[in-house]
Amino acid sequence: MNKPKYQVIADEIKNKIINKELQVGSLLPTEKDFQTRYGVSRYTIRQAMELLVVDGYIKKRKGSGSYVSYEFLNSQKSNNSKKIGVIVTYLSDYIFPSIIRGLETVLRENGYSLILASTNNNHADERQCLEMMLDQGIKGLIVEPTKSNVYNPNLSYYSLFKQRDIPILTINAQYEELNLPYIAIDDVKSGHLATKYLIDKGHEDIALITKIDDNQGKLRMKGYFNAFENNNKVFKSEYIYTYDTESKVTVLDQFVEHVVSKQIQVSAVVCYNDQIAYYIMKKLTKMGVSVPGDISIVGEDNSVLSKLEDVDLTTTSHPQELLGEKAANWVLSTIETGKEQPSELLDTYIIERSSVK
Repeated sequence: MNKPKYQVIADEIKNKIINKELQVGSLLPTEKDFQTRYGVSRYTIRQAMELLVVDGYIKKRKGSGSYVSYEFLNSQKSNNSKKIGVIVTYLSDYIFPSIIRGLETVLRENGYSLILASTNNNHADERQCLEMMLDQGIKGLIVEPTKSNVYNPNLSYYSLFKQRDIPILTINAQYEELNLPYIAIDDVKSGHLATKYLIDKGHEDIALITKIDDNQGKLRMKGYFNAFENNNKVFKSEYIYTYDTESKVTVLDQFVEHVVSKQIQVSAVVCYNDQIAYYIMKKLTKMGVSVPGDISIVGEDNSVLSKLEDVDLTTTSHPQELLGEKAANWVLSTIETGKEQPSELLDTYIIERSSVK
């Protein structure tokens, strides 16, 4: 039985794609060009095009034309495997084991596997991670942004994933230059709650230690500012200590030195996260400064570090495993429906322990 003309045309175009005569990502001739080439009606060409769309060989873009689809390339590389890429800043980070556990649970239940990579909060390493994910034929990508508050030379790579119709979700932070969906803690609220808690306890001279090369640090600093403003109080700029990935230890040690030498007269400090608070608490205690007797400390993220010292750390909540589950469900829903799911901010609250008086 002879094949319909549209099927013959579709098969011929398909073979050209498979044999790389038509390159992945390239713009196809117009419908009119195909009509002339094959001597058929516009309707026949449209039937052939629709068949190629359904089979994943081409993708139509409104107002632009039809392109050879990256879905074909991905399926060739992955043999239809169901893999989700996950890129984080630090695999050893104290909150990420819980996030990964949430991700893995949901993905495994749905027949997906996880490919994990780490950037060490370094743009060169991030580029290698992105290139590796492009070669893996992943179906979706979950990323914790690297140095999200400074210009990133790798932003164009994310456009490549979007061209290939691979859903991208950022977690914990955002690349504000890109219109990418995200799931994160309400970091402004976290910084606000930590600071307001100290103000409500009667503290006025409150220091802030925050990270400035990541979006989270900027947002948590905004929460610190908001707490002062909402309580008709003025913060002191000399009490604000900022660091980036490379200068962290230097700045933290400087803060400890300033407290011990009484170069700054603060009664409390809000720390970017529990890791910073834990470091400061250990250093100050070693130098004879009592926590909370001489200085109160509040962390953020409610990590395992918040309960490792003799003094348990007052902190803000971070539902790490839930965030992982939500991120996995976001990617799976986007893949299943073909529609990008909305971003989400997760709520946070203060967890009162013994590091504040």
